[in-house]
Amino acid sequence: MNRKLVLILSSIYVLFMVILFFYYRSEGQSFKSTVAIGGIICGAVPLLMAIFTKWRFNLPIVISYLVFLVGSQYFGSIVGWYGLGWWDTFMHFISGAILAFAAVALYERLVHREASPDISPLLVFLFTLSFASLGGVLWEIYEFSSDQFLGMTLQGGGNHDTMVDLISDTGGGLIIAIWAGIRTKLKIRKNHNKKAKKQTN
Repeated sequence: MNRKLVLILSSIYVLFMVILFFYYRSEGQSFKSTVAIGGIICGAVPLLMAIFTKWRFNLPIVISYLVFLVGSQYFGSIVGWYGLGWWDTFMHFISGAILAFAAVALYERLVHREASPDISPLLVFLFTLSFASLGGVLWEIYEFSSDQFLGMTLQGGGNHDTMVDLISDTGGGLIIAIWAGIRTKLKIRKNHNKKAKKQTN
């Protein structure tokens, strides 16, 4: 069921961006048509994963990802909400949180179930925060490269814009990383209590 929903939702977003691409291209608006191409590529990521992989999808994360794309690519770049100033910072904060949730889901898939109760909460915290921060860094590299090679103006505020974005990414990731560390610590405590009860019985 999750896979079908991912296919449907991703296909809707990709189709929406395809329509926008042809519309803005016919209107001669190169910037918006370029953003639409980016939307097609980003929206196709979960679509292609659903088609070509056997991953079990975390539906809330996929939905959050698509909602973020709508907020950043459509409302932010195409509609022009990034001109409000605070919208860009807000989107980066949300993206940091989404990436951190994705890191938690990835960690739970990669770590063996028998080993997970003994993993250090600090390690989970650092992995989650680092994953979210890396996502922010990669995005800033994309913006810088687009400005340098495609003549775009994604980093309109220069170094100040970049640093505010990275701090926002880290802030969103930090909140979820703290939650993930506490959650892991509680799981470890619960597991130890179960073992202690078994030994006493």
